[in-house]
Amino acid sequence: MADRLTIADISHLPLPGTDVPGSIGFSPDGSAITYLHSADGSLVRSLWWHDLASGERWIIAGPSAGTDREESLSLEEKLRRERTRTSELGVTSYAWLPHAARPTLVVPLGGRAYIGGDGSPVREVPGVDGASALAASPDGSRLAFVRDGDVWVVDLADGASPPRRLTSDAEPGVFNGLAEFIAAEELARYDGMWWSGDGRHLAAAHVDERAIPIFVIAHLGAAEPSHEEHRYPFAGGPNATVTLRILDTVGGGVTEVALDIGDGYLARVVPESAGSWLVALLPRRQRSLRWLRMTTDGSVRELWTEESEPWINVDDHTRALHDGHILRSSERTGFRHLELRSPDGELLGPLTAGEWVVTGVAAVDEAGEVLFTATAEGPAERHLYATDLRPSSSPPAARRLTREPGWHEVTARADGSMWADTWSTREAAPAVRLVRRDRQEEPVVLHASAGSAGSFSRRPPERLSLVAADGATPLDVLLYRPERPAATPPPSVVWVYGGPHQQYVKESWEPTVSGLRQYLAQCGVAVVVVDNRGSNNRGLAFEAPLAGHFGGVELDDQAAAVEQLAAAGELDASRVGITGGSYGGFMTLMALIQRPDVFRVGVAVAPVSDQRGYDTAYSERYLGDPNEDPGAYDRSSPLPRATELRGSLLIIHGAIDENVHLRHSVRFLAALQTAGRNSELVLLPEDRHRARSPSGLRTRDLRTVEFLLTGLDVPLPDEVAEGVAALAGTAGAPRAGTAAAEVV
Repeated sequence: MADRLTIADISHLPLPGTDVPGSIGFSPDGSAITYLHSADGSLVRSLWWHDLASGERWIIAGPSAGTDREESLSLEEKLRRERTRTSELGVTSYAWLPHAARPTLVVPLGGRAYIGGDGSPVREVPGVDGASALAASPDGSRLAFVRDGDVWVVDLADGASPPRRLTSDAEPGVFNGLAEFIAAEELARYDGMWWSGDGRHLAAAHVDERAIPIFVIAHLGAAEPSHEEHRYPFAGGPNATVTLRILDTVGGGVTEVALDIGDGYLARVVPESAGSWLVALLPRRQRSLRWLRMTTDGSVRELWTEESEPWINVDDHTRALHDGHILRSSERTGFRHLELRSPDGELLGPLTAGEWVVTGVAAVDEAGEVLFTATAEGPAERHLYATDLRPSSSPPAARRLTREPGWHEVTARADGSMWADTWSTREAAPAVRLVRRDRQEEPVVLHASAGSAGSFSRRPPERLSLVAADGATPLDVLLYRPERPAATPPPSVVWVYGGPHQQYVKESWEPTVSGLRQYLAQCGVAVVVVDNRGSNNRGLAFEAPLAGHFGGVELDDQAAAVEQLAAAGELDASRVGITGGSYGGFMTLMALIQRPDVFRVGVAVAPVSDQRGYDTAYSERYLGDPNEDPGAYDRSSPLPRATELRGSLLIIHGAIDENVHLRHSVRFLAALQTAGRNSELVLLPEDRHRARSPSGLRTRDLRTVEFLLTGLDVPLPDEVAEGVAALAGTAGAPRAGTAAAEVV
């Protein structure tokens, strides 16, 4: 194995082996592919052009001034990165226009717009500055953008024409063409404007947030006093009012669309080729999804309604086919599967079936086939499959197209004739290959694997299967064994998330490259990762136990896994810690409150202490309206039970977290103090929900390791003891619990 890991190693981004080409796209003529990649192994990415005939590649768009440093980004861009979970800098997105008269791609960068498509360096679109969103018409003739909350359009064919303003009613709390906070954070809808197929009309969201109270976040670590104001929709409170408008980008008219969204959510808008849009409306209770067709004159026709208990999971699988048929996926069977609907919305039948889930649609060849990714080989793997575009009451088994066991992230050409496959396992870092369907044995290697686990000082965790607390449901588990077997069972740390829409156990490089888990194992601690009931990609029945109660079955399953491993001699039942962030932070608090018999020390990162203090769409989806069922919120909150907490607790929180506000941690500490108790809080002064600053990452990891090892009676490595002493300003002084040399 290579050199031993250090704190600097585990706090550095990007993680080893993950600097691979991303956002891969195919030129419409199939002669080239494009992708985002760093030229120097950093987080700063450029847009590359890869000529398939010659194999040569070159950069066509690089980072502009200020886009290569986090601190130089605008507040709007920082918040966009939080919503989309983007860590990369420089060029972070682009889009091909497959129906343009000539190959065209659009690149947003630093509030400006650039276009290209022939392999030459992209060129700036004049008049577009201060843009917070871009949307190019399908034919490549026009570019819509949002500036200061209003929608503008510029003709790309005539570079001399200035942009034209299409809306003019933006004001504080009111904006057009953008997704509101809830849509982006909880529904994964990041867009707020959608072109019609003819390239003349634009459907644009109109958002009025003025009924939502303002939440102020102070930058107390800055040299000069400053603050942010966010309209945050707390559970049980008002939502934004969202409507749709049809904007005529040629004549300039604005048509208001009569949509009965109420206090619910605009979930999806899908353009159709005939100049209309499919619109999905999600009521506030989130037990149904209404699909409508909206036309350019503003008329609306209801097509069908999907219903699901205990909630609707919104997806991105809908495709409007050229012949008017609609490809959908639903969970009507309890597992997400593809289905086909007629142009008027009638269900024609399923395309896939089985006790597994479709996770993505890769391509639709309308001549008769769909390519999709799914969990048919088990939830820990991802593969590409093909099935016929013909509904059947008993669909045939899907045809698997990826061969190697493991995790395949696939981007396919529109006709499914070729795809880019980013493949990894727990043993091997990601490799990226271009596969032609008719010549699968001759893939083009776009990016070779950077190495194996050993070459990065990592040892792959073991995959195990245990049983949930109900004694019947199987659970997927990862176990990071200590580097050197001990004569007695080792102490352990449970690494937890535990909440909905998350999966940790994967047959991919992601678990192996987790630096903090690997560092703890290097220090002699077993690390346990469990996908408890409530995790996703295993069907609705596996998720449903979370309905109406957080911190129940999830914690029972985590404790059951620990008990089974302890009974097998894999860990010391008297020395178990727990750590996690966000929902995992909440789980850490609940573990020390409800199961102190199992967990004796915990580090909670950005924990939610009361779901009433979180947002409407998330909290109400799982727990209902707090005004109607306050009991669900009371039993799902550690706050009223703070006095029951036992063991040692460290809380780490970003001071400018605009998602899980610092208020959650402060309220929990206040409840502890009221009871005459205390806990330690580590602030990351200029970090949000995701720590990004080098100092924040290092402080988070250093303090987490130190607190867990100390609480588990494990001697600290010298670098940890010295690092914590330096943070405390006591460098050079002896510290209890440290060792003269690393102990593993």
